[in-house]
Amino acid sequence: MSHTPRIALVTGASHPRDIGTAICRKLAAEGMTICFTYWKADLEWIKTFQAELAVNGFQSEALEIDLSAPDAAERVLAYTCSTLGTPSVLINNAAHSTQTDLTTLDVSSLDAHYAVNVRSTVLLSTLFARTFAAAGLSDGRIVNLTSGQDLGPMPDEIAYATTKGAVSAFTTSFASAVAPFGITVNALNPGPTDSTWMTDDIRTHLIPQFPFGRIGTPEDAARTIAFLVSEDAAWITGQVIHAEGGFAR
Repeated sequence: MSHTPRIALVTGASHPRDIGTAICRKLAAEGMTICFTYWKADLEWIKTFQAELAVNGFQSEALEIDLSAPDAAERVLAYTCSTLGTPSVLINNAAHSTQTDLTTLDVSSLDAHYAVNVRSTVLLSTLFARTFAAAGLSDGRIVNLTSGQDLGPMPDEIAYATTKGAVSAFTTSFASAVAPFGITVNALNPGPTDSTWMTDDIRTHLIPQFPFGRIGTPEDAARTIAFLVSEDAAWITGQVIHAEGGFAR
């Protein structure tokens, strides 16, 4: 990691066991100042988590926001810049996910997924890049979270798979658009991750599909992201990284 202090903006850190929280912990441990967003979280835990991130002397900021709001991207970036400064790392981790199959998919469910998974990601990335360039910074990083939707069918999550597929396409094109500003853009598919959504029945079903004999953890995803935002990953851009521990579909 660079020894120059950097500001990282991470969306979707709302629970002690989710991927966003693990990302914040890892990047703070690597010497970054963190601003994270959350939604409908336990406020006492948020305060405790902020104190945890600041234990090494690094400031942290938290913003409760519904990323489906049309002006959410502007508000998130404005808050980060006003409290910490211009970020050089953006992790688009927050996601909307509900089961939508052939019988339940409708306009409202599709729009709900689009607002968070696509619109928020695209607008926040665009504003981040413009602000980064205007500040004259270098070595910017954007990492978008995807879900392996291009590796196999997800018939029970049609809206989610469709919008996450859009994120993969966006990653490829946006990487080319912002490369002249010194920003890399990649997407990470961490595979099935034992975070807030997994039940014992799901774990029992999934474990045989992992050759290492265990399910991926939020910390696994966080370590991969820490590499993608490091100096060592400066030549990697426009890629969808499938770091799933050999998960067999």
